[in-house]
Amino acid sequence: MIIKKNFIQKAVEDLGFKEFTEVQNLVIPKANKGLDIIGCSQTGTGKTHAFLIPIFEALDLNNHDVQAVITVPTRELAQQIYNFAVHIAKFSETTIDIRKYVGGGDREKEINRLKKSQPHIVIGTPGRIYDLGLKENVLNLYKTKIFVIDEADMTLEVGFLEDIDKIAATMNENLQMLVFSATIPEKIRPFLRKYMNNPSEIFIKPRELSSLNIEHIFLPIKSQSREKVLLDLVGVLNPYIALIFCNRKETVEEIGSLLYSKGLNVVKLHGDISPRQRKQVMDRINKAEYQYIVASDIASRGIDIDGVSHVINYELPKDMEFYVHRSGRTGRASYTGLAISFYTPRDEDYLDFLENKGIEIIYKDIKNGELVKRRDRNERLRRIQSTKSVEIDKLNLKRKNKKVKPGYKKKFHRTVQRAQEKARRHHK
Repeated sequence: MIIKKNFIQKAVEDLGFKEFTEVQNLVIPKANKGLDIIGCSQTGTGKTHAFLIPIFEALDLNNHDVQAVITVPTRELAQQIYNFAVHIAKFSETTIDIRKYVGGGDREKEINRLKKSQPHIVIGTPGRIYDLGLKENVLNLYKTKIFVIDEADMTLEVGFLEDIDKIAATMNENLQMLVFSATIPEKIRPFLRKYMNNPSEIFIKPRELSSLNIEHIFLPIKSQSREKVLLDLVGVLNPYIALIFCNRKETVEEIGSLLYSKGLNVVKLHGDISPRQRKQVMDRINKAEYQYIVASDIASRGIDIDGVSHVINYELPKDMEFYVHRSGRTGRASYTGLAISFYTPRDEDYLDFLENKGIEIIYKDIKNGELVKRRDRNERLRRIQSTKSVEIDKLNLKRKNKKVKPGYKKKFHRTVQRAQEKARRHHK
């Protein structure tokens, strides 16, 4: 693949790129042709440069209008993309004006600066871009040539799609739109059909978790509460950094407070934390000042935390694909990692899904202050035993209503024994 502009080539060489990633090889040539693109790829595949490089290739530096707008759902993602963009721009002999607009910034200062001049590239959260572009009418969005929506699934989840819709409506009909997302939810499809012109869909297969240096351990929630199992678990572990995932911000608060009350070095990370507090927390996380980070998916998306030795799924994510994202936070580079998940018998489909992805699940219990393997490691055998229990319940119910046919019990036990033997042979 040929990069046309010399300063972009210098920036890429400075980054140490020896070759482009799969998503970059597929996206950049199409984007350079001005095509609309829907890119489905997970974090860590190099998608940021897949859309930044075509943006810089398309820039007309003699034109001092807004030429590209990039929206992301969180401040941290905006900062990361801004840093990458500034790195490329510094190799240009002509100044490239790149501005970041997120909540918590000096709004009046931003408005006054926009009245004097417009940036070439805008990077920010939908709310702040909508505020400056449509409410204050100081950011000339209608001049935009390229509109990038990054982390579209998360944008939908946090309720920014309406702002995105209004922003896109102000842009001209010849707009090139690039949409990137880990998954493409059905709810976002109508929006894509509304604004995109025969988009090219690019799907990057997620990294196989089975090929990473991660051990996947599943702990059962039985008669004990999740809180008790978690406290027993942290009594067993001594992580460098453990990232504990919860599905709701209320649960993040509860679990963070619980661990803090037990004297653990813990911090909470969710969407309701103020921008100032969030920045302080992230600075301290990057200095490895916390051993435990309790987080929601939304708060943690796009945040790179070095040294995560353990990922703990206090609750399994509602979207099964998110298990891949969560677990991929550990076991990076040459390091090994542990992904530990709590589960109940209701999570059968989840276990099937993960096993079908080729993930080897190790079933363990906490006994005498240690993580020990369970005898019924084979999930299929556990399922058969669970089925046996259900069948016995049904049998007891029938006995209350009518006579059981002679020999039923023996036949039932023979059937279960054959199923168990079949499961053991399959496991071997």
